[in-house]
Amino acid sequence: MREIVVFSGSAHRPLATSICAHLGVRLAGVEITRFANDCLQAQLQVNCRQRDVYIVQPLVPPTQEHLMELLLMIDAARGASASSVTAVIPHYAYARSDKKDASRISIGGRLVADMLQTAGVDRVLTMTLHAPQVHGFFKVPLDHLTALGVLSEHFLEQDRSNSVVVSPDLGNAKTATQFARLLGLPVAAGNKQRLADDRVVIDSIVGDVSGKRAIVLDDEIATGGSIVELLERLAEQGCTEAAVACTHGLFAGKAVDRLRGHPMITEVVTTDTVPAPRGWPELTIRSVAGLFAEAIGRIHAGESVASLFDGVDPTLGPPQPKLFA
Repeated sequence: MREIVVFSGSAHRPLATSICAHLGVRLAGVEITRFANDCLQAQLQVNCRQRDVYIVQPLVPPTQEHLMELLLMIDAARGASASSVTAVIPHYAYARSDKKDASRISIGGRLVADMLQTAGVDRVLTMTLHAPQVHGFFKVPLDHLTALGVLSEHFLEQDRSNSVVVSPDLGNAKTATQFARLLGLPVAAGNKQRLADDRVVIDSIVGDVSGKRAIVLDDEIATGGSIVELLERLAEQGCTEAAVACTHGLFAGKAVDRLRGHPMITEVVTTDTVPAPRGWPELTIRSVAGLFAEAIGRIHAGESVASLFDGVDPTLGPPQPKLFA
């Protein structure tokens, strides 16, 4: 790992520090300066010449500020003659803006990909894109990690009898099916329609949840509106209680209050792709730092990253659970 240099913006330094601990390297310093006109400047504090540079920066609020930091650090590394520059973006926020579903609307996921490439990035390492097709927006290699294995380890330690994995929407059903296979459980899904950023309607549940404990799996929880709506439909169909799991626990706005005190929720489990919310000591956080470190090590050594997930790939291992059993 001698030729690796890891930098971090201000978005989530604890995660970058943990990744470095797994790699056995020291987190390199970055000086972010804000001028009187509110412009930012990034100066890397360690020599990058002919070295592989990895910049850790999830796109979390203030998202635009952290995006600009990332672009400036990529530009600085490229200007410092780095051998390669990899943007490690555990949470790619603009993956939600993936299609033109209204007149004269921007496609932020593609625009941000173009910006990263223009800044000089050689590779992107991310986790659980909200829309997998965002992968195709990049003209540079993108390694897409999954937290399903990390999250499943938590539930494998529990009694899973009379449980069912539930996806909030049909679009996430394939991922929920992979998760259910890891846990040896059936799967169900909600039929969701999004009315606004914080307003959704789930009009039905596909699958049998009566008398069962639900393990709700989502890729990202922002305001918690989808989860609360889903829990209402589950209760109507006889579901007794629910554990909630997600990769990106943003918990914005009233999400903490909505979920922490909900009578059906027994626990909420997330990962550390984004900083943890304040005032929620009961929240269970599973670290993905080791997974990112292993991926970085394999990229640096020219080894397969996909082989990290042989046990999670739905084409491998025992038969999948029956969809919507």
